Amino acid sequence: MGAKKIMENPTPWEALLLVAQYLDPKSLAIASCVSKSWSLAMSLDHVWQALCSSYYPSLFNLKISNPSVPYHRLFALGFTASKRRLKTPSKPRLSLDSLIFAIELSTCGAPAVIITEPAVNIQGNDQVFKFDVDVNRDFFPGIFDGSQQEINITWNVVLKGWEAAFSMMDCKCKLSSCNTAAVAGWFSEELPSPGCCTGGDMGSGIVADVKVGYCRKRWESKKGLKVEKVSVGMLRCVDWRYVSIDDGLRYLQHFLLLPCSK
Repeated sequence: MGAKKIMENPTPWEALLLVAQYLDPKSLAIASCVSKSWSLAMSLDHVWQALCSSYYPSLFNLKISNPSVPYHRLFALGFTASKRRLKTPSKPRLSLDSLIFAIELSTCGAPAVIITEPAVNIQGNDQVFKFDVDVNRDFFPGIFDGSQQEINITWNVVLKGWEAAFSMMDCKCKLSSCNTAAVAGWFSEELPSPGCCTGGDMGSGIVADVKVGYCRKRWESKKGLKVEKVSVGMLRCVDWRYVSIDDGLRYLQHFLLLPCSK
C-alpha cells in the first residue's frame, strides 16, 4: 500500500536528493528499489562519491583513469571483494587418513632410505603441514658412503588405494660437508599452481620442504653419513611459514581428486 501511494504521489526530486545525502550504503541500496526515480536519485555520483572515498579509497582513485565508471559501481566492487576476502574457506575434501607419504633418498641409483607411511601415522604438528619421520631399521639402513655426498630426494603424496599420486619433490641435492657430528640438510622446491588455466611456469607461492637430519658414522673401516630423521612439509614463499593442515589438504586435492561438479 505504501509503495502504491508513493507511485501515485511521487516524492519531489529535490527531496530525494536531500534525503539521499544522509543515507548509509545499505539504506541507499534499499531505497533504490522503490521506483525508477528513487533508483536514479540514490545512484547519483555525488551521493556515492564520499562513501566510496571513505570505505574504499584505492578503488575511488580508479575514477581518474576511467571517469565513465560510476562511484556506486566502484563501491559495489569494493564491497563484494571485501566479502570474498573474509569468506571462510570450505573444508578440504581430503583428510590425512586418505594420504600416504612415499619418501626416498638414494645415491648412485641405490636407495638408502625408503619411507612409505600413511600421513596420519607420521609424527606431526596438529596445526601446520609438517611431519617428522625417525629413520630406523624399518626404512633401510639409511647410510651413505662418505665420498658420495650428492643424493636424490623424491617425495610423492599418494591417495589411499593407490588411485592417484602427486610429486611434491624430485631433485638432486648435495649434503653439507660440515665436520660436526650431527648435520641437517634443508631442501625446497616450488610447487605448481593448482589452477587449471594457468601456464606451466606459473608458481603457487608454496614450496615443498624436505629436511634430512644425519650424523657421521664409521662402519667397516669406512666413514659415512647415517640418516636419522627426515622432515617434510609445505611452506609459503611470502613468509617461509608452514601452511596449515587444511590449506595443505586443499592444495593437494586439486591434484589428487577429480574436479568437483559445479
